[in-house]
Amino acid sequence: MKRPRGRPPHADVLTPSEWRTVHAVQHGMTNVEIARRRGVSVNAVKFHVANALAKLNLRNRRELRAWFRAPKGRFTMAEEAKLAAIGQIARSVSDIQASEKWYREVLGLPHLYTFGTLAFFDCGGTRLMLSQEGGATKESILYMRVQDIASAHRALGTRGVKFTHAPHMIHRHADGTEEWMAFFEDPDSRPLALMCQVKVPGEESGEKKSG
Repeated sequence: MKRPRGRPPHADVLTPSEWRTVHAVQHGMTNVEIARRRGVSVNAVKFHVANALAKLNLRNRRELRAWFRAPKGRFTMAEEAKLAAIGQIARSVSDIQASEKWYREVLGLPHLYTFGTLAFFDCGGTRLMLSQEGGATKESILYMRVQDIASAHRALGTRGVKFTHAPHMIHRHADGTEEWMAFFEDPDSRPLALMCQVKVPGEESGEKKSG
């Protein structure tokens, strides 16, 4: 019996490649940036974006950035959403190489890893992310750790929190652990974020690592 041609239908609303592209769009990346990060062509990125918009019945990237639905089996959607400790603080820098050396050698902070224009350090259990993207600014971002980002997003939304970026996966580690984030603002329009990690059995990273 001959097998039908083409890829078998995927069990989720989007294919894995479409999910990765959608999450990158929701993180604010351009098609060129997504292509560079994933090691694919810009046309491939455009193809995945167009497919996602059609499947989700959305009109444009703006609507796509506000759309949220977790991939199948990711979160339990627990009733209680509790913000835990600060998991990460982001600080922008003008020179990532000089800053990495200064934080590592002068301050003596344990260096976790560096990826392109991003460098990560451990500050007693809180992760410090240095970013050269956009140059140095005075504003830092506080990332609040939660157990279930889908539940926290829903709960905060009912309390009037306006999210600038819906929950999205920003990186999958080699062991299958996914890092998810969602961004919102305080009453003074300063940036805040939710972050969580979820281990997905059987998932392995096949893309370039990023922060």
